Amino acid sequence: MTDATRGPVTVPVKLPHPALQTADWADCYRLHVPGSLQTAESVARAMFAKSPGWIEALMAVRNALVGLFGLKPAGYRPTRDAEMIGMFPIVRRSAAQIVLGFDDRHLDFRIVVDVAEDKGGGQAVSLTTLVRRNIQLGRVYLAMITPFHRLIVTRTLTRFARSVS
Repeated sequence: MTDATRGPVTVPVKLPHPALQTADWADCYRLHVPGSLQTAESVARAMFAKSPGWIEALMAVRNALVGLFGLKPAGYRPTRDAEMIGMFPIVRRSAAQIVLGFDDRHLDFRIVVDVAEDKGGGQAVSLTTLVRRNIQLGRVYLAMITPFHRLIVTRTLTRFARSVS
């Protein structure tokens, strides 16, 4: 049975991480997908191009609530010409890895999509989230959203794997 049929598996993250050296919280999920090799950017674009309605609804609630605290909404564009994938600004990219995210008052975050050739054929796709909690509000916020975050990440990876199967 492959990871694609089992679902995403958790992978340990070593901190500090090059994508966000100051991160104090991280998680990573990996899924093996069949098919030809893709770049990290094409995988990220496929994963984040269109979110299911339930995720969009959660993000709308999130945006309404964080606005009360002066925090940046999902889809924040750091500069007018910032290149985005879905609701995330691109920080840097290579064929094997793309880093998305931005810094805010309460926390800084990065989403890292890595792709690698799978020994059994196909590709290993990893989705790592890195967070630096800047103030107490960041700690509270992360504690509140972590269950939703895990659900969204695992469903996003599973949906991507089904799209390439």
